[in-house]
Amino acid sequence: RQIETGFPYLPSGCHMQLDAVATREVLENIRNSLPSTWRAKAQELSRVAEGRSDITLKRFLDESGLALDDIYSNNHSWSDLLESGGIPTLPNGAHEATLRRALGRLLHVDDPERIEQYKAWSQLSHAPDLATLPARQRRLLHMLTGVLCESVRPQPATLADAATLLWQHPQVLAELRELAQVLADQIEHVPLPLATHPDVPLAIHGRYNRREILAAFHGGDGFPLPDWREGVRWHADHQVDLFAITLDKSSEHFSPTTRYRDYAISPTLLHWESQSTTRADSPTGRRYQQHTADAASRALPFARLTTKDAFWFLGPATYVSHEGERPMAVTWRLAQPLPGDLQGKFAAAVG
Repeated sequence: RQIETGFPYLPSGCHMQLDAVATREVLENIRNSLPSTWRAKAQELSRVAEGRSDITLKRFLDESGLALDDIYSNNHSWSDLLESGGIPTLPNGAHEATLRRALGRLLHVDDPERIEQYKAWSQLSHAPDLATLPARQRRLLHMLTGVLCESVRPQPATLADAATLLWQHPQVLAELRELAQVLADQIEHVPLPLATHPDVPLAIHGRYNRREILAAFHGGDGFPLPDWREGVRWHADHQVDLFAITLDKSSEHFSPTTRYRDYAISPTLLHWESQSTTRADSPTGRRYQQHTADAASRALPFARLTTKDAFWFLGPATYVSHEGERPMAVTWRLAQPLPGDLQGKFAAAVG
């Protein structure tokens, strides 16, 4: 990272610069020195763990130079690597392989509340008692199980069933605990509370996938979550419009009719285009125009760069103006300014 970014963290008075060719050569040499195959990673783990009884995911990453993506690529997990490296693991559960693969879908988690709560739960010998959990924690549990148990078949019928199933897999919980410790060191933005919905465990500028967003607003005992494939979703129970915005629409996932122009105008202004069928005088179009600071309903945009990314939650937005219809080109004002790095990424995405 230092080489790629031009050594920005050298001591005061120090300067180091590599030309483009030298930079490529050095980076290539570094990459070649790291274990790239699964077998090589397992051998590296055996080397690092030799003579130790306290090997952890964090220690292995620190000493091997690998990143989380190197461990969780190709549907692998830390537990898989431990077994490949000859290190004992806890007994398997009935859905071990499915849940291990699902742990790789948590790598975007980046707010202290989720990380600390998941770490605390992973140390319990049995599932939390839902009857004693406040609404916010019940939704956090639904966010966790909603991601991990998404591919379990048959699907659990209730949140309690999903929690019970997860706690029947002690090695998965052990890995969750170690993963949480690594994720805590990778937080890039200071999370801000969502004051408009105190029972909804979403942090402004945190990252979420669609299932986590739906689970955060889900208040019932049922476990299955509805499908959400389109870019907008009206949640009547909470009176919120949820916008799932993908800024780079150059991939094959978008047809010419869905390549809307969405980008950051400034740290507080967001340009967004509605679905191609939305008229300004339709119930949906009028609702967008009525999303003001004192409105009964809210607009909550979530944005990502590509379809492979999780969404950053941008926080509440209020209507400023619009042009045209089918689609409506709406300008939203964000209650919380974008961090500098996100503003740069979101403004550049329009190119």
